[in-house]
Amino acid sequence: MISHIQPTDLALSRRARRMFEPYHTMIFFAPEARQAFLDIGLKGYWMSYFASRSAPLGPASAAVVTGIFYHFHPDMVARALPDAWRIASPEQVLEVRLQAADAALRRLLGDQVASVEMAEAADLAKEATRGCSVNGRALFAGYSQLPWPKEPHLVLWHATTLLREHRWDGHMATLLTEGVDGCEAHLTYVGTGEVSRATMQPLRGWSDEEWDAAAKRLQQRGMLDEHGLLTSAGKQVRQAIEDRTDLLALPPWHYLGREQSERLLALAQPISQRIIDQGGIPHINPMGLSSSGS
Repeated sequence: MISHIQPTDLALSRRARRMFEPYHTMIFFAPEARQAFLDIGLKGYWMSYFASRSAPLGPASAAVVTGIFYHFHPDMVARALPDAWRIASPEQVLEVRLQAADAALRRLLGDQVASVEMAEAADLAKEATRGCSVNGRALFAGYSQLPWPKEPHLVLWHATTLLREHRWDGHMATLLTEGVDGCEAHLTYVGTGEVSRATMQPLRGWSDEEWDAAAKRLQQRGMLDEHGLLTSAGKQVRQAIEDRTDLLALPPWHYLGREQSERLLALAQPISQRIIDQGGIPHINPMGLSSSGS
């Protein structure tokens, strides 16, 4: 574990997540990706999502992906997997996903994909990933075995994918430590008032009965009030989860060093902002990203 942690370290970790999230997650909304997955026979958005995000794990079962993705309803995952692997292999899915990312980034960024800033950002982000360990991080471990693309904008996309999934694995471990299950995690997010139940619940597949039961459990723990908003105790638990997630995501930034990390974030800011400005991320989204990338 990293020693001598300062509040500015946690802030850097969180800023990095906000800065890089648009660059990777545009793939989940890109029409190029939807068409590419349709062309190889995948059926619908969610089959494409589960197959493409889990493909580095090989032809994983629904149970494995449910466990690693943590907060999706098991039935939602089971409607996509393992059927997707009877349609296309993980290798084929990964190939068309990278091609779609290439096309989408070229559309969203234009000449910026060939800029000197892009090349520098790609080099720094790739270097940062060397500070990540696979220990206890199954999804990151799978992605870490994929070959690096050659073009800088795709190197940056792969690097941001690695950094994102490294953080994701740590976040799931933190939820487990705090005793917050997959459905309950969404209620703590909705409880902030930043996103609505109407947005989150259908995107994760939980029924009204399951959602209401999770709310009751959190109310019994003193974390939610009768309106579904976080109580003082609930805010403390959620903040502890966020702080621990930031802590567990620190290794790549400590490896890169403060100066180089700040340089990378400065390079990434206009790139990610352009993706947002070009409509690459929906205004209402489950990642909590705003039009300013914050």
